[in-house]
Parts: sequence; structure tokens; C-alpha cells
Amino acid sequence: MRLHIGYALLTVALLAIELAIALFVRDAIVRPYVGDALAVVLVYAGLRAVTTLRVVPAVLVAFGIAVVIECSQYLRLLDHVGLGGNRWARMILGSGFDLVDFVAYAGGAILVLLVERYRRASRAAGGTRTVSPSSESSSTI
Repeated sequence: MRLHIGYALLTVALLAIELAIALFVRDAIVRPYVGDALAVVLVYAGLRAVTTLRVVPAVLVAFGIAVVIECSQYLRLLDHVGLGGNRWARMILGSGFDLVDFVAYAGGAILVLLVERYRRASRAAGGTRTVSPSSESSSTI
């Protein structure tokens, strides 16, 4: 396990944005779709902040978590475990199944892949050298 401060700060910022959307936005686009796409980005950033997962595995895990949560909404899992009336549980895990949410989750995953590709290209063009774990000396911590 590790802490990557950049991804940790991004996670905190995205969490604040998601909470603001959940608490204050009541519309037909930002709350249901932008919020769902950002949820995948949030989980991705959190994974990258505390694990050594690379981009694609982290995106797949984040997308998978979103799919599992959406399926739990279809199965009304919160109701079955007695949390259907809990505002916070419903805000965090959602309350209504919608097939279109899968498109939003995919959009969030694609957004992550595009941004990470851009970041990699920018580093390469700027001459910033990235070090792979296999080329690091054994004396590094």
C-alpha cells in the first residue's frame, strides 16, 4: 500500500463535488449522469491514491464497483438489509436502477482513460522521465 498525494487530493475534491451534487443539485442531467460518471472517476482516484494498481486495472475495478452498486439497486439491496429509509445510504449507494447509468459509468471510465493518456503524452513531450519499478534500484524505499 502507498499514498499518492496527487490522487488523494483529487479524491477529496471529487468527494466534495459529489456531495454538493447529491445535496444541492436537482436536475435531469448533472445529478443523475454527470454525478454517476464522476463517481467512477472518484473511485478510480481513490484506488490510485492508496494502491499500486496501474491505470487500466484501476479503471476496470472502479467501473466494476459502479456496476455492482447499480445491480444492487435493481435488487433493492438497501431495502433488504433495512437501510432503504436511510438518507445517507441512499445518497451513497443510490436508490433507483436505470440502464442509462451504465452509459454514464462507461463515460466516466473513458474520461479517466483519456485524461491519463493525455497526462502520459504530456510528460513524454515535456521530457519528464518515468521510472518503471523494474528499473529502480533495490535501495529505494
